[in-house]
Amino acid sequence: MQIRSAARSLGIAVLVLSISGCLVHTRTLDKRQVNISNLLVADLPQLAERINSEARKIHSLSATVEIATSLGGSKKGKVTDIQQIKGYILEKDPDMLHVIGLLPIVRSRAFDMVSDGKTFKLSIPPMNKFIEGPAGDSPQPSANTLENLRPHVFFDSLLLHEIGPNDVAVLEQSTDVVQDTKNKKKTWELPDYIVNVIVHDGDAWRLQRKIFFSRIDLKPHRQMIYDRNGAVATEAIYDNFADFQGVNFPSQITINRPKEEYSIQITIEKIEVNKPLAEDQFVLAQPPGAQVKVLK
Repeated sequence: MQIRSAARSLGIAVLVLSISGCLVHTRTLDKRQVNISNLLVADLPQLAERINSEARKIHSLSATVEIATSLGGSKKGKVTDIQQIKGYILEKDPDMLHVIGLLPIVRSRAFDMVSDGKTFKLSIPPMNKFIEGPAGDSPQPSANTLENLRPHVFFDSLLLHEIGPNDVAVLEQSTDVVQDTKNKKKTWELPDYIVNVIVHDGDAWRLQRKIFFSRIDLKPHRQMIYDRNGAVATEAIYDNFADFQGVNFPSQITINRPKEEYSIQITIEKIEVNKPLAEDQFVLAQPPGAQVKVLK
């Protein structure tokens, strides 16, 4: 029994070390926030409890947001920034989601997406399209980035979900590159804690996500979520934490999707936590005359 446990632990450790985050991330901090002589210390149980206790505080949220999007990268050969739009995000346990984006000035809907965790519906009125199918990633992403929006990208990025009782957490120490807000040429390397969450998937174990804690304040400033092939599916960056009804929540969240080459920056204007949300707030009807695309 001890040999089997040791072999499992060794296998998980090798898994963690063999999969690295392929995205380079540089944070920006005011020099007054950087004090490497007084870094905070925590162990794995303390960091895991921070993740789980914050997750247990939120059962639903209703947020008014600003959404800015960037499309493209090395594959497309250019990056296009899309004008910031107003939006609304509703989430409810266990996995209900409704995200609305509004067009500037006219305030009509740019997109509207709902999900029950298993299936999703996505309406894109400017394109007269209505897409529905399984909530996971499409095996064949569309050339149109907006059609690749999926509920789990928002659901997994906005909240740090609990570490399950059958999951394995492994602590890692690393450094993060920090850039001065006033002097862009000046950078520091600050120590980080990284909680690696390993899940059992079929007959194997795999790295599901990495959660980075800054040792300046022990807040989670970054999360990387991996697909089943060990590639980074989503990178979420958390900035400007504030107290919302007793819940410590980032005011700015940046979501990067390297495979589809798009980024979404969400700025929280207003958020209500644990407000009762009705089932009909997660219903989306097919607009008359829309072109319907059903994904398998």
